[in-house]
Amino acid sequence: MATAIVAAAYGGPEVLTAVEVEVSPPGAGEVTVEVRAAGVNPFDYKRYSGAFGNDPAALPLRLGGEASGVVTAVGDGAEGPAGPIRVGDEVVVRGEGTYATVVNVAAAKVVPKPAEVSWEVAAGVLATGGTAVHTLVATNVRAGDTVLVHGAAGSVGSIAAQLAVARGARVIGTAAPNRHERLRAYGVEPVAYGPGLADRVRALAPDGVDAAIDTVGTDEAVDVSLELVADRQRIATIVAFGRAGEAGIKALGFGPGADPGVAVRGNAWRELLELLAAGKLEVVIAATYPLAEAAAAHEFVRAGHAGGKVILLP
Repeated sequence: MATAIVAAAYGGPEVLTAVEVEVSPPGAGEVTVEVRAAGVNPFDYKRYSGAFGNDPAALPLRLGGEASGVVTAVGDGAEGPAGPIRVGDEVVVRGEGTYATVVNVAAAKVVPKPAEVSWEVAAGVLATGGTAVHTLVATNVRAGDTVLVHGAAGSVGSIAAQLAVARGARVIGTAAPNRHERLRAYGVEPVAYGPGLADRVRALAPDGVDAAIDTVGTDEAVDVSLELVADRQRIATIVAFGRAGEAGIKALGFGPGADPGVAVRGNAWRELLELLAAGKLEVVIAATYPLAEAAAAHEFVRAGHAGGKVILLP
């Protein structure tokens, strides 16, 4: 038996509960993973909030989409993107129902965890990091570009900013003043959001901005991007799906009319884990919670401005 977190109804975090579930032997192409850490993402609470519908037949909902752990059993033909998977392997997982002590997942969603990367960081990098990589690919960020990242201290924005710097771009990032020093450490030039943002960015980049990445979804982020970037195909948002359609900019993710970028995100693990292992990428862990306190973790994430990833520890 394993412990798993489920949403027993639609609503707020109060509907989350821990239940005991049977874990069957892994089927063909599957592996069983003893979870050491599970990442929390906004998508997790949107699933039971009613944002994607409230079909009672779907209840109870198993939650979670990423984790790290140790393989305890393998099914026939259990081969992942990096090759065969064996019992005892330390791995990173993208799969359903990872808010659990033990989970069966498709081997195709399992990749090796570098020894240099902690369980917490490994559990929190693939979803946000894959999104960050997608934003850079979609806006064609390259060496010599000046890039504006809205929400550069957030979980997606901070990775996008660091990766853009690694690609040789000049990065200007919006963030609250108390997070500016962290951005400077990444090689990012910080600016405070709020009235006058466009003028502050122009003062830093009088020759213009080549691309903009919006990870916050505010009208300010979209409007300033439109004002400063000439080519609308080099503006991308992961939140403002309605504004994207109106303005002719790129919407990325799983909202209406958005490009899910499945292939780009699915292959991002190679770059992300390599950079983490080499100490060239930082994933900030804002908070950790015991698995049984998933509701409190969701309250924290929903409040906004977590300043990094939130992780559940079984």
